[in-house]
Parts: sequence; C-alpha cells; structure tokens
Amino acid sequence: MSDENQNNGAAEQAQGSQFSLQRIYIKDLSFEVPKSPEIFRKEWAPKIEMQLSTGHSHLEEDFYEVRLGITVTARVEDEVAFIAEVDQAGIFLIQGLDEASLGHALGSFAPSLLFPYARETLDGMVVKGSFPALMLAPVNFDAIYAQELQRRQEAVENTAQG
Repeated sequence: MSDENQNNGAAEQAQGSQFSLQRIYIKDLSFEVPKSPEIFRKEWAPKIEMQLSTGHSHLEEDFYEVRLGITVTARVEDEVAFIAEVDQAGIFLIQGLDEASLGHALGSFAPSLLFPYARETLDGMVVKGSFPALMLAPVNFDAIYAQELQRRQEAVENTAQG
C-alpha cells in the first residue's frame, strides 16, 4: 500500500508541474569586423573562440526570463576577423517544481532550448558579414550547470573553513 501511495504522490506532483516557453526573443545583438576590408584579403583559417553566459530573473508569479549570451570571436593570423554577440532570451512559465528542479530548469534546460535560436542568429550575422557559415557545436548545458553547482559548493565549503 505504501508503494501505491508513493506512486500517487509522484503522479500528483507531475500533474501539478508545468514548464512552457511563452516567448523567445533577441535581447541584444552585435557584429563587428574591426579589420575590414583588409581581413578579407587574408587566407581564411580562423581560430574560433566562444564564450557562453547564462542568467535568469524572476518576473512575476511563475514567470521567469532566461538569458543565454554567446560571444564568438574569430581570429586570423592573430588579428580579430569578427566579433559576433547575441543575448537570446525567453520567457518561461514554470510551476510546481521543487527548488532543485527549478534550478535545473533555469540553469540547464531553458538555455538548451534557447541555444539553437542563438546559434542560427549568429550564423546569419556571420554569413551576412561576408564570412563562411559559422556552425557552432552543440553545448552540454547539463555539464555546465553541474560544474557551476560544484563551484558554488566548493565556495561555500571554503568560506565555512576560512
């Protein structure tokens, strides 16, 4: 009987939880080609650097804004060919999740939903800037979120010891 009660409790919790994307939008966008037109005369063998940032804010009740920032810098012969930046954002309705599940939804799941949109936006900017298509590899946001949790835990432990 206790197994049955546990199953009913889990089913009730699953029925009470909700995660839905309300809107996706670009919050900020930038594209720079500081060495144009000279950079177009060089052989295209770029070194690509990508920086990611994520964040979220509580809007009201069960609504959250999640932001994914991506900066891509391409260098040719140690000169910056282009810098492309996008802050992709989304509004999410999230209900009925415990604190750990809410943290995972905001820190991993939502950014992973925003990433394809940000990647497409960056690729479009780069192509319109007269460069070859930029095909960013998929990102494991679960691993990034786990690293951030580990970093926070270590910071708490170091503070407690110090």
